[in-house]
Amino acid sequence: MLAGMVPGDDRLRLAELLVGLSLVADLGMGLEPGEAARACILATRLADALDAPAPADVYYTTLLQHLGCTAYAHEAAALLGGDEIAVKSAALRTDFRDPRDVVRTYLLGLAPDAGLGTRLRAAGVAVARSRSITAGYARANCEVAAMTARRVGLGEGVAAGLGAIFEQVDGKGAPAGLPGDAIPLAARIAQVASVASLFDGLGGPDTAIATVRRRAGAALDPTVADAFCRAAPELLAELATVDVAEAAVACEPAPAAGVRGDAIDAACAAFGDAVDLKAPFLHGHAAAVAELAEAAGRRLGLDEPEVVDLRRAGALHDVGRVAVPTGIWERPGPLTSAQWERVRLHAYQGERIVGRCGALAALAPAVGMHHERLDGSGYHHGARGGAIPLAARVLAAADAFHAMTRPRPHRAALAPEQAARELAADRDAGRLDGDAVGAVLAAAGQARQVPRAERPHGLTDRQVEVLRLVAGGLSNPAIADRLVISRRTAERHVQDVYARIGVSSRAAAALFAMEHDLLR
Repeated sequence: MLAGMVPGDDRLRLAELLVGLSLVADLGMGLEPGEAARACILATRLADALDAPAPADVYYTTLLQHLGCTAYAHEAAALLGGDEIAVKSAALRTDFRDPRDVVRTYLLGLAPDAGLGTRLRAAGVAVARSRSITAGYARANCEVAAMTARRVGLGEGVAAGLGAIFEQVDGKGAPAGLPGDAIPLAARIAQVASVASLFDGLGGPDTAIATVRRRAGAALDPTVADAFCRAAPELLAELATVDVAEAAVACEPAPAAGVRGDAIDAACAAFGDAVDLKAPFLHGHAAAVAELAEAAGRRLGLDEPEVVDLRRAGALHDVGRVAVPTGIWERPGPLTSAQWERVRLHAYQGERIVGRCGALAALAPAVGMHHERLDGSGYHHGARGGAIPLAARVLAAADAFHAMTRPRPHRAALAPEQAARELAADRDAGRLDGDAVGAVLAAAGQARQVPRAERPHGLTDRQVEVLRLVAGGLSNPAIADRLVISRRTAERHVQDVYARIGVSSRAAAALFAMEHDLLR
């Protein structure tokens, strides 16, 4: 029986898949790997102690609470010095009711690797625009997390919990300012478990208990906080002795949820799309590479299971991007040597993430080697020739071709014909596999277009055009200039699109466009 199979069934354990993929959120939030799994174990124990009516909602809400970590990355990087991961890490550790903690933990944690001028500017923006930044961050994160949870097959209870994960029991949270019991119980338990787990890791059990007590009644539910504090020694002692990944899978409330073929594909696509929210120019990249790789695999005569693996590896090939600050991805000029090292490590991080995903762990080598080159000039292994598996060779060609046909901060997009010539040049120079290049180029010539009849929610041509511009990060004035309309008309178009597709943030609109293949 394959790892991840449910005894007596042909399904993969959903918990095993999502515990592995939760590393995406850990890395995107600047947390220690496995932090989401630790909090999930703690929350499940608290749900048992409180006799929570829907323990599975608590389990998945806690495990995936930072699933929208990329949703506000572009905006946060632009406003706060380029390293939105440091911003989120500092925010998680900050008690925003304490001005001293805001200064020493949050403001001093912004743009840690930048120069003094950049750090001072980031701190100034954070103070001057704190309310709008907080509201925008919470709204985008909650919407993207809830949308992604639905895509991986989780119920409305989980979506509701994720949609309220930044609320506070005193009514001063976001995005809706829900007070007390108006916040779903799954979110309230997840909040206590996450604060407890984080501060246990930072300072031990005494620090965790003191922090939970201090925040009870304001940010945290006092009843849930009290339940934690009473059981904290036992609960935290357990966390210190277990393999958190294994324990998190094992503590999934019964009955264990499973996933089959299409649902596994949906989960891979959902996480690939979520990571692509890091920067507007990345939107749709994972889906396009998956499609190219799948079509190329068929042209190469691969067996159906191998084609399925290629498609899934294509969807997940860049999940390691989440560990690299958006300011680096969006840098318009040459990277420094330190920045380049961080970029090179995204393949390594992707390999680590997928390697934790139970039965999908077999995809990890292809994911980790999609930037290798036959002559040894690639990264992060520096592999050459026969050491690079065929799946990685196909992904390398598909990734390179699609990236060249899309704009990047340092260059304009290449026409498909020019990108094909560049790919052929790499083949002729011995960097890319000839069969893989041929199959990818043949597949690219058959790129699928989405007919108007397939457009969801009855979107018109103009609304799709506006949606693409919103997803691309353009402001309302910029959209007005692009479409040669007034700013008020542009604003009305944007609001009409938001209302029609049921979102209220740029990131959620972009995710909707990716999910429905509307960006091409």
